Amino acid sequence: MRYLSLFVLLLVNTFLLNAQTKVLQKCVGYKVFDNMVVFSFENNQHMAIKVCSESLLKFHYSPDEKPVDKDFANTQSYAVVNETLGFEGKINIEESQQAYEFYTSRLRVRVNKNPYQLQIFDKYQKLLLSDYNDQGLIKNEDGLVTYKTLRRDEQFFGLGEKSGNLNRRGKEFTMWNSDKPCYGVYEDPLYKSIPFFFSSYKYGVFFDNTYKTKFKFGSESNNYFSYETPGGDFTWYFIAGTDFKTIISQYIDLTGKPIMPPKWALGFAQSRGMYTYEKQALEIAAEFRKRQIPCDIIYQDIGWVNDLQSFKWHKDRYSNPKEMLKKLDAAGFKMILSQDPVISQSNQQQWKEADALGYFAKDIRTGKSYDMPWPWGGNCGVVDFTNPAVADWWGQLQQMPVADGVRGFWTDMGEPAWSNEADQDRLFMQHHDGMHDKVHNVYGLTWDKVVKEQFEKHNPGKRIFQMTRAAYAGLQRYTFGWSGDSGNGDNVLEGWGQLANQIPVGLSAGMGGIPFWTTDISGYCGDISNHLAMAELYVRWMQFGMFNPLSRAHHEGDNAVEPWMFGEEAEKLSKAAIELKYQLFPYIYTQARIAHDQGLPIMRALFLEYPNDAETFRIDDQFMFGESMMVAPVVKKGSTKRAVYLPEGEWIDFNNPSTIYDGEQTIQYPVTLSTVPIFIKKGAIIPMMPVMQYIHEKKDFPLVLYVTKPNEAQSIAFNLYEDDGESTDYLQNKHSNTRFELRTEKNAAVVKIYPRENKGYIHDGKRGYIIKTPATKKPGSVIVNDKKIKSGKIKLIQQLITAIPESNTWYWSADEQMIYVTVLENQQTSTITIQP
Repeated sequence: MRYLSLFVLLLVNTFLLNAQTKVLQKCVGYKVFDNMVVFSFENNQHMAIKVCSESLLKFHYSPDEKPVDKDFANTQSYAVVNETLGFEGKINIEESQQAYEFYTSRLRVRVNKNPYQLQIFDKYQKLLLSDYNDQGLIKNEDGLVTYKTLRRDEQFFGLGEKSGNLNRRGKEFTMWNSDKPCYGVYEDPLYKSIPFFFSSYKYGVFFDNTYKTKFKFGSESNNYFSYETPGGDFTWYFIAGTDFKTIISQYIDLTGKPIMPPKWALGFAQSRGMYTYEKQALEIAAEFRKRQIPCDIIYQDIGWVNDLQSFKWHKDRYSNPKEMLKKLDAAGFKMILSQDPVISQSNQQQWKEADALGYFAKDIRTGKSYDMPWPWGGNCGVVDFTNPAVADWWGQLQQMPVADGVRGFWTDMGEPAWSNEADQDRLFMQHHDGMHDKVHNVYGLTWDKVVKEQFEKHNPGKRIFQMTRAAYAGLQRYTFGWSGDSGNGDNVLEGWGQLANQIPVGLSAGMGGIPFWTTDISGYCGDISNHLAMAELYVRWMQFGMFNPLSRAHHEGDNAVEPWMFGEEAEKLSKAAIELKYQLFPYIYTQARIAHDQGLPIMRALFLEYPNDAETFRIDDQFMFGESMMVAPVVKKGSTKRAVYLPEGEWIDFNNPSTIYDGEQTIQYPVTLSTVPIFIKKGAIIPMMPVMQYIHEKKDFPLVLYVTKPNEAQSIAFNLYEDDGESTDYLQNKHSNTRFELRTEKNAAVVKIYPRENKGYIHDGKRGYIIKTPATKKPGSVIVNDKKIKSGKIKLIQQLITAIPESNTWYWSADEQMIYVTVLENQQTSTITIQP
């Protein structure tokens, strides 16, 4: 019976495939244009392969007839900014009776003639990707689709900010930016469309098509997977990598490097749906400072404006916004404002101006500006950011609050809002770049591009803060991201599943080019009627949120989610979590530079660091934080233990540093509400700094080097990256670099601190170093530059690690099982040897 069922399934699959029209059938010839070859087919169709680099190929098919020349594969892309990625020379085709073939130093590409079939091998002749039989490109009633052979053990990851498990095998996904408040843990689609995925067979695919594309990773058959589009050209890129990180880095080379946030953006931010009052903003800021809870940013939601989107302060709520911003700045706070992509019809002067200038998307049924229902502010005109004339007009408007002292924006509702799959009427919108079915998924991206470029035009040399909800591939060039309206709207206390889901959502976002990302800490959705009842969930969300690169507490309406609202214990634990993030700032900021250079996320799925460990493919609820730290947030109510998987190597328990675990096992880790399971690789350097109330509140501070001794003869290094944190000078690579090295010799830990290299940036504060390393016993001696140094007695550890060292001295903390060594900064290399 089982075999009969399999036979019937095979027949059904075969019938469905054969019922479709093969677009590319018999391949009959080719033309080579330097690094591109255009293959011709007997039905007068053409398909191009362009070699962008030794490991990155572009495939292009257009249903429209185009001349077969050197420009055949030239396409207009919202995402791709660079296809010249290192390949030099000309493609040399080798023809046999069965196929055409060509080679790069990394790949072998085979085009079988009849029937047509594309196959891509690595240089060792291992098959990476193949068309499924003769189904390379099919035309059906829904559009164009390609079927690829699916291996039994093949796994898939990616597609950007998607919910559900990180492993996409067996699932289907749609790219259609959708406003999904209180979305479920497996709901799809969501706010962003990033059609980039990669396979456990070490290749990636970027399907650069802005229409409502679909991806089916074996959901229809165990024999094939597919991706498809209802419109536009069929353009996709194949990326081969030695591991997943090299695939992501090449995708970033193709679509652009992420912008770096201002340094203060990596601190803590507080928000609320009804943060829309001057008096309230000042009171909230004062309360943070009074309670000594670090915070850098106060958000203001859309109610800050009089009318959508006038960019004028609400007169009844802000009496003197410039003075407000000066007071906030003096206390170390930056203000970020929300903006929407529409003009309300009630805002008559601005609406009439934009309407007359043709700045709105049009309704093709009437030829007039499209009449968009909006959640607030009444019906609106949808600003057409694909119209080049809109940019300067919008830029002048948004500059008004920036001139007052505002530091940036969060672009909200850019799907545009209420525009989901069911909203077919939106498809009657016509934009400058085309109909809405083409523009929909890039609408938010085109808006963010205008916001960023206009900010830089009006504020040259100043680094932008911009955070967005709706976007397409390439967003990293303009903006950061947050995961939209998470949480349980029916019962806020039942938001545990939504909290847990934010871990894979954030990890997947990071792998799609969004290294700077946050969840709404507390979950956006749900009325909070009992703050004490929600305290446990709030604390767990906060503990996870502090390991988001950006960290923002936010909730709908007037539901307050400041730490002190949830009781004394929740406030204390939230404060501790926030303080830890501030201590980790030097480590985080260095990871931010790596994110800019390579596109690698700060929050990393385990398999990015351990691609040969199949167990990591199943881990959705813990992650690497940079290369050296692993975090396993507690996301279940009432937990007393937490299952944690430890990859290969040895791991130091950050909470109990005398405890070391062997890797390649799952442990049951005991937890209380105060516990955040954090583990440090054996053999790691984590630069830290003292707690400050806002990032770099003080110029003078010591760097604390948390080091974990590697195995004998093993050596590791960390290059601390620093810049001014405010300007765009980082784009000219103006920075300073401090190198630290760590090795083990005869069971002694040897730390080298090299002088700072100033490459266009000089930190103007006083410095010193404090080496902090776990140990189960008091050291025998400590040597600095061949000279034994004296020991001291610890009075207060907090005072020790916050004061700039006045001498080279070592300390032993029996309670902590920790050695501290204070080291003066000088212009020569310091070698510190801690002997057992």
